[in-house]
Amino acid sequence: MTGFGRADGAGHGWAWSVEARSVNGRNLEVRLRAPSGFDDLERLTKAAGQARFARGQVSLTVQARPEAGAVTVGVDSAALDRYLTLARQLVEAGAAPPTADGLLALRGVISADDAGPDAATQEALQAAIAGAVETALDALQASRRHEGTQLLPVLTGLIDRIEALVADAGREAAAQIEAVRERFTRRMAELAPDAPGLEERVFLEAAALAAKADVREELDRLAAHVDSARLLLTTPPAGRKLDFLMQEFMREANTLCSKSATVPLTAVGLDLKAAVEQLREQVQNVE
Repeated sequence: MTGFGRADGAGHGWAWSVEARSVNGRNLEVRLRAPSGFDDLERLTKAAGQARFARGQVSLTVQARPEAGAVTVGVDSAALDRYLTLARQLVEAGAAPPTADGLLALRGVISADDAGPDAATQEALQAAIAGAVETALDALQASRRHEGTQLLPVLTGLIDRIEALVADAGREAAAQIEAVRERFTRRMAELAPDAPGLEERVFLEAAALAAKADVREELDRLAAHVDSARLLLTTPPAGRKLDFLMQEFMREANTLCSKSATVPLTAVGLDLKAAVEQLREQVQNVE
C-alpha cells in the first residue's frame, strides 16, 4: 500500500504543488497539510481518498505561493535610515562598515505586499488546487496498483509454498499413526513384558494416542484456507479478509505442531509456520 503521487499547477498569480504518499495501515486514514485559507480542501481530500482507497495511511501536502512578480517588494527607507545611523556610530567606534546585503537582511528593511488573494481569487485558487489533489491521488492510486502487480507473484509463490508444506504434512501424518503405535508397543513391552492382556491394552492405548495425534482436520482446514487465499487475491479489495485468514492459517499450523508426535512432522509444521508468517508480512501491503 505504499506509493507516491504529485501534481503541480499555476494560475491566478499563484503556483502550487500537491504531494500524496501512502504507507501500510489496517484501516484507511487520510491526512492533509495545507496553508491557512484552504480549509475546505480537507473535506474534499478525505472524500476523494475514501473513493479510491480501502486501507492505508494517506498523507497529502499542499504548498501554494505567489508567483514571481505577483508580490510587490520594496525597501522601507525609514527603517534603513535608522540602521545606517546606528551603523555609522559603530564604524566611528571601530567596527567594520556594513555591507548592502547585510543591511537588506535586517528585519523590517524589505517589505512585501503579501496580504494574500482576494475572496474571488481565493475561491478560484482553491478549486484549482482541489483539481491538483485529485490528480495527485490518481497518481498515488496508479503507484499502488503497480506495487500490487509486482507483489502478486510473491503472494502466489508463498501460497504455493504453504500448499506444498500442507501436502508434506499429510504424508508425514499418515506415517505418524503407525509410529505412535510402534513406540507405545515397544515401551509397554519393556516395562511390563509379562502383564496379562498386554496386547489388548496396547491396542486400546495406542488407539487413544493415535486419535490425539490425528491432524486430518487441521490439514483439511489448511487446504481450505489455501483455496480461500487464492480466491481473495482475485477479488480485491481483500486486505482485511486476508489479515483474518492469516490468523486462521497460524492457528491451524500451531495446532499441527502441538499434535505432532514425530520429528519429521514437527519439522514440516515449523516450516509451515515460517511460510505463514512470511505471507502475513506481505499481506500488510495488500489493499
